[in-house]
Amino acid sequence: MNTVDPVDPAAGSGTGGAVAERAAAGRRVLVAGLGNIFLGDDGFGVEAAARLARRTLPPGVEVADIGVRGVHLAYRLLEGYGTAVLLDATARGGAPGTLYLIDHAEAAAPAPGDVLIDGHRMTPDAVLALLGTLSEGTGGSRPDRVAVVGCEPACLEEGIGLSAAVEGALDEAVEAVLRLLAPDGDQAAGADRPHDTEGSAARRTREPAITKEMQP
Repeated sequence: MNTVDPVDPAAGSGTGGAVAERAAAGRRVLVAGLGNIFLGDDGFGVEAAARLARRTLPPGVEVADIGVRGVHLAYRLLEGYGTAVLLDATARGGAPGTLYLIDHAEAAAPAPGDVLIDGHRMTPDAVLALLGTLSEGTGGSRPDRVAVVGCEPACLEEGIGLSAAVEGALDEAVEAVLRLLAPDGDQAAGADRPHDTEGSAARRTREPAITKEMQP
């Protein structure tokens, strides 16, 4: 099953151990920021990736600003990465600024006909839906695992700049990715991490974990 859980900065992650093991074994890890910076909080993924790129990362980890180039991302995911971590605005009904960790076990994804394929803006589900078709046509190797660190948006209207709630979640999102990249939740990969905030702790308290069936 795909699991969707509010991110807890104090906890490690089973997914994180798997990601770190692949990086240590020489399998590259791609961290990609998705979104449209001209649509308010949709720019979350791009800004989070930019902040992450300024941090000290384990060997084999690449950070990319993908923006709205979903088809480009789909092709890049076939370049032999062991794991991909996608950063994106993710509306799931929580309070604005809530962070979610979505684990797509073995890069499972819906069929292309079940999602909207749009070259100008594609969700992570749409990108993953293309991988099967593209891998057959190109001979590329899809990632073993894909995880999404998503943030609940407050506003997706036209305009540049994030809302206060989403802006305040950026550092926490970076820490969530660093935990995914560190073995057994070890914080060494993000030794210069900032302290957790009272606001993010409040979000963790009131937001329940969500689980959904894996899409075929």
